Amino acid sequence: MARIAGVNIPTAKRVEIALQYIHGIGPAKAKEIVAKVGIAPERRVHQLSDQEVLQIRETIDRDYIVEGDLRRDVAMNIKRLMDLGCYRGLRHRRSLPVRGQRTHTNARTRKGKAKPIAGKKK
Repeated sequence: MARIAGVNIPTAKRVEIALQYIHGIGPAKAKEIVAKVGIAPERRVHQLSDQEVLQIRETIDRDYIVEGDLRRDVAMNIKRLMDLGCYRGLRHRRSLPVRGQRTHTNARTRKGKAKPIAGKKK
Protein backbone atom coordinates (compact mmCIF):
# COMPACT_ATOMS: atom_id res chain seq x y z
CA MET A 1 0.00 0.00 0.00
CA ALA A 2 1.31 3.42 -0.97
CA ARG A 3 0.60 6.10 1.64
CA ILE A 4 0.09 9.60 0.26
CA ALA A 5 -1.21 12.57 2.29
CA GLY A 6 -2.08 10.26 5.18
CA VAL A 7 -4.26 7.97 3.03
CA ASN A 8 -3.53 4.40 1.99
CA ILE A 9 -4.26 4.33 -1.72
CA PRO A 10 -5.22 1.01 -3.36
CA THR A 11 -2.35 -0.70 -5.15
CA ALA A 12 -4.24 -2.58 -7.86
CA LYS A 13 -5.86 0.50 -9.42
CA ARG A 14 -4.52 2.91 -12.03
CA VAL A 15 -2.60 5.85 -10.56
CA GLU A 16 -5.19 8.43 -11.72
CA ILE A 17 -8.02 6.53 -10.04
CA ALA A 18 -6.08 5.72 -6.87
CA LEU A 19 -5.19 9.39 -6.29
CA GLN A 20 -8.90 10.22 -6.18
CA TYR A 21 -9.15 8.36 -2.85
CA ILE A 22 -7.47 11.43 -1.32
CA HIS A 23 -9.99 14.06 -0.14
CA GLY A 24 -9.61 17.13 -2.35
CA ILE A 25 -8.32 15.34 -5.46
CA GLY A 26 -10.82 14.63 -8.21
CA PRO A 27 -10.44 13.43 -11.80
CA ALA A 28 -9.03 16.71 -13.15
CA LYS A 29 -6.43 17.21 -10.40
CA ALA A 30 -5.42 13.53 -10.56
CA LYS A 31 -4.69 13.86 -14.31
CA GLU A 32 -2.80 17.08 -13.64
CA ILE A 33 -0.63 15.45 -10.95
CA VAL A 34 0.15 12.42 -13.13
CA ALA A 35 1.12 14.74 -16.01
CA LYS A 36 3.35 16.91 -13.75
CA VAL A 37 5.21 13.90 -12.39
CA GLY A 38 5.44 12.34 -15.86
CA ILE A 39 3.88 8.94 -15.16
CA ALA A 40 1.95 7.08 -17.86
CA PRO A 41 -1.77 7.21 -16.92
CA GLU A 42 -2.32 3.48 -17.53
CA ARG A 43 0.29 2.40 -14.94
CA ARG A 44 -0.89 0.79 -11.72
CA VAL A 45 0.16 1.91 -8.24
CA HIS A 46 2.02 -1.34 -7.48
CA GLN A 47 4.16 -0.76 -10.62
CA LEU A 48 5.46 2.59 -9.32
CA SER A 49 8.95 2.88 -7.88
CA ASP A 50 9.53 4.42 -4.45
CA GLN A 51 11.03 7.47 -6.20
CA GLU A 52 7.84 8.03 -8.25
CA VAL A 53 5.63 7.69 -5.17
CA LEU A 54 7.88 10.22 -3.41
CA GLN A 55 7.55 12.63 -6.38
CA ILE A 56 3.74 12.33 -6.28
CA ARG A 57 3.74 12.92 -2.51
CA GLU A 58 5.97 16.02 -2.84
CA THR A 59 3.86 17.44 -5.70
CA ILE A 60 0.65 17.07 -3.68
CA ASP A 61 2.22 18.57 -0.54
CA ARG A 62 3.64 21.50 -2.48
CA ASP A 63 0.80 22.43 -4.86
CA TYR A 64 -2.53 21.24 -3.37
CA ILE A 65 -4.61 21.61 -0.23
CA VAL A 66 -5.88 18.13 0.67
CA GLU A 67 -7.27 15.98 3.50
CA GLY A 68 -7.10 17.58 6.99
CA ASP A 69 -6.18 21.10 5.86
CA LEU A 70 -9.00 21.15 3.29
CA ARG A 71 -11.55 19.78 5.78
CA ARG A 72 -10.45 22.42 8.31
CA ASP A 73 -10.75 25.22 5.73
CA VAL A 74 -14.27 24.13 4.74
CA ALA A 75 -15.34 23.83 8.40
CA MET A 76 -13.92 27.29 9.17
CA ASN A 77 -15.76 28.82 6.17
CA ILE A 78 -19.06 27.32 7.36
CA LYS A 79 -18.39 28.46 10.95
CA ARG A 80 -17.66 31.98 9.67
CA LEU A 81 -21.01 32.08 7.83
CA MET A 82 -22.80 30.87 10.96
CA ASP A 83 -21.07 33.46 13.19
CA LEU A 84 -21.95 36.26 10.75
CA GLY A 85 -25.60 35.30 10.93
CA CYS A 86 -26.05 35.62 7.18
CA TYR A 87 -28.77 33.67 5.38
CA ARG A 88 -26.45 30.81 4.39
CA GLY A 89 -25.16 30.61 7.96
CA LEU A 90 -28.72 30.38 9.33
CA ARG A 91 -29.52 27.58 6.88
CA HIS A 92 -26.42 25.68 8.05
CA ARG A 93 -27.40 26.25 11.69
CA ARG A 94 -30.89 24.83 11.13
CA SER A 95 -29.63 21.89 9.02
CA LEU A 96 -31.67 22.95 6.00
CA PRO A 97 -30.59 23.11 2.33
CA VAL A 98 -28.31 26.08 1.76
CA ARG A 99 -28.53 26.60 -2.00
CA GLY A 100 -32.16 27.47 -2.60
CA GLN A 101 -33.72 24.03 -2.98
CA ARG A 102 -37.38 23.52 -2.11
CA THR A 103 -38.10 22.12 1.33
CA HIS A 104 -41.90 21.74 1.35
CA THR A 105 -41.38 18.28 -0.09
CA ASN A 106 -38.00 16.58 -0.52
CA ALA A 107 -34.83 17.72 1.31
CA ARG A 108 -35.04 14.54 3.41
CA THR A 109 -31.30 13.94 3.25
CA ARG A 110 -30.59 17.28 4.87
CA LYS A 111 -33.59 17.45 7.25
CA GLY A 112 -33.39 13.86 8.49
CA LYS A 113 -36.13 11.27 8.92
CA ALA A 114 -39.69 12.63 8.65
CA LYS A 115 -41.28 13.44 12.00
CA PRO A 116 -44.95 12.42 12.06
CA ILE A 117 -47.45 15.04 13.13
CA ALA A 118 -50.26 13.80 15.39
CA GLY A 119 -53.52 13.18 13.54
CA LYS A 120 -56.56 15.41 14.02
CA LYS A 121 -58.67 14.32 17.02
CA LYS A 122 -62.45 13.93 16.66
